[in-house]
Amino acid sequence: MKQDLQHIFSKAKKNDRLAQKSLFEMFSGKMLSVANSYINNRDDAEDVLMNAFYKAFTKLADCKNYESFPFWLRKIVVNDAINFIRKNKHILYVETEFTDAITEQTEDVSEFSQDIDLEIIFKEMPIGYKLVFNLAVFEEKKHQEIADILNISEGTSKSQLSKAKKWLQDYFNQHQNTKQNAESEI
Repeated sequence: MKQDLQHIFSKAKKNDRLAQKSLFEMFSGKMLSVANSYINNRDDAEDVLMNAFYKAFTKLADCKNYESFPFWLRKIVVNDAINFIRKNKHILYVETEFTDAITEQTEDVSEFSQDIDLEIIFKEMPIGYKLVFNLAVFEEKKHQEIADILNISEGTSKSQLSKAKKWLQDYFNQHQNTKQNAESEI
């Protein structure tokens, strides 16, 4: 696969349309999932995906080598998804001063792992929480970077991440309670 990617990438850089199609086929599924995790509307996520691939193919010379292509493409998809949300959705962030009193709470959710459907969870999560959570957890951005990307304060980024974690904890607790109630009725 590594050699195939290297060969296809090399040809795609020379504007070989079949090689570009191969790259699209290799990465479109995963990148669609990335876009959809931000947008939660498959049609809009597909539009973002197509625009991201168009950008990637027109600027493929900017990508240094085939090994960095997946990460480079993902960055384009994430940025395009965030730009789409900025242009098309009103995002409500609660501006609060983040204090040291807020502690990060984590709960062992390993017992739920087989029942987790991220797409469903992200459809229900408030968009402000979801954006900060995705950037912090999946893109490994620092709060200052998230603040710059989303044009919010660093405190708001920290607060939204804390609230997203709390929201997830409540979601999993509710999911577990529903599961236990269903099992007790049997």
